[in-house]
Amino acid sequence: MTNINNRRAHRLTAWLMALAILVMPLAALGQTRIEAPRNKYNVQDDVKAGQQAAQQVYQQMPMLRDEGIRSYVNSVGSRLVSAIPSEFQHPEFRYSFDVVDARDINAFALPGGPLFVNRGMIEAAHNEGEMAGVMAHEISHAALRHATAQATETQKYQIGSVLGQIAGAVIGGPIGGIVGAGSQIGFGAGALKYSRKYETQADILGAQIMARAGYDPRDLANMFRTIERQGGGSGGPEWLSSHPNPGNRYERINQEAAMLRVNPNAATQDTRQFRDVQARLRGFPRARSMEEIARSGQQNPNQGNYPNDRRNPNDGRYPNDGRNPQDDSYGRGERVAYPSTRYRNDGNNLFRVAIPENWRQLGSEGNSVSYAPEGAYGSQGITHGVMFGTDREQYSDLQRASQQYVNDLLQAQGNTYLRQSGGFQRTTVNGRNALATTLMGRSPITGRTERVTIITTMLGSGDLFYMAGVAPSDEYGTYQRTFADILRSLQLSNQY
Repeated sequence: MTNINNRRAHRLTAWLMALAILVMPLAALGQTRIEAPRNKYNVQDDVKAGQQAAQQVYQQMPMLRDEGIRSYVNSVGSRLVSAIPSEFQHPEFRYSFDVVDARDINAFALPGGPLFVNRGMIEAAHNEGEMAGVMAHEISHAALRHATAQATETQKYQIGSVLGQIAGAVIGGPIGGIVGAGSQIGFGAGALKYSRKYETQADILGAQIMARAGYDPRDLANMFRTIERQGGGSGGPEWLSSHPNPGNRYERINQEAAMLRVNPNAATQDTRQFRDVQARLRGFPRARSMEEIARSGQQNPNQGNYPNDRRNPNDGRYPNDGRNPQDDSYGRGERVAYPSTRYRNDGNNLFRVAIPENWRQLGSEGNSVSYAPEGAYGSQGITHGVMFGTDREQYSDLQRASQQYVNDLLQAQGNTYLRQSGGFQRTTVNGRNALATTLMGRSPITGRTERVTIITTMLGSGDLFYMAGVAPSDEYGTYQRTFADILRSLQLSNQY
């Protein structure tokens, strides 16, 4: 009896152990334990350094201004960020995801969360999982705070110089070198490339994040082979040169993947949206390489000079009264550049406002002034940009005065194609009560549906002050952020 009971006890113990393994959380299945490296900087230092560097990236690198693609990449990025283990979550971090319009196979993350994926990386990936793998790897560098940790190890920098190095690297050296440095932006060749130890950590944590987010972590390993095969050249792609192989990388990631269980509640099977994004990218004009962008001398096409501008470049203000056919820049078929992410202050005795650096003030007509980029203004008005002005209405009530203004606007010559879409929504202008409404219609200038946002507020003088943001409807997602920035910066004179 004793032997039989012992055998039964052993079988019961084995059965209980097997059951325990089945119900164990993912973290208990044998995955590699990761410890963030020692770091003498605080989390806010990462955030400050990354935000400062990100502004320079926006200014010097061409961003892909397609809201659909950007939204898709952000959805993948957000899904990965939500899968970061709790011990590496930093509430202060501001994760963001942008696509650089360059064909080089590359991606990089900045301290504190800003992440940039080259268009070439998306085009090179075979599926969403491979793209997500690169993003998870970069997110891991940020979450583990590798940039400031490596600066801690070298003991060469205080935080002030870390910030300065970041800004200097982005502003200074050749643009190809900037992107080639990948996640190492700002610390220079003396401090980073990331060490192989940190690369191993990012590989392993990246695989774990992928599994938690519902992706097969083996796609991360496969992406390294994709990059090697498609990189071309004896030196290989820049991403691998800035992310050195810690040795047996492909095998080590697959070994980690074998210990992980993909979250079945978030499993990704259908990558149709990824294929749609790749097809959309193939329909775009050929992306330039970072070397070509650097040689062009115009690193960001959203900013820069206007070689067709026949006016005094030092003036920056030119009338647009329609008497000169050269004023019709859209009549010359010029491409409208996207809004610059750098702003300059402008205005008059009534208001001050921050305007994208590549927009110009057009000649005032009575109480109004307009700002628009090249290719977006002419004798018939503007197709992209903003207008400010005042109007005297018969009503002192903001709602009735605003509606009267909109009605008059819709009946004016040249605006009859527009229709008001919905009523007014409450907002504020410089701390004052304001109203906003939308006008829509097919523009006779561009042949495209145009969207106009009208924002109104009452001045102490009894006049109605208005701001109008204009853009084609299919580009409005890109311009919406710019219009919001302009509205936030708007300051009305206290004397009105």
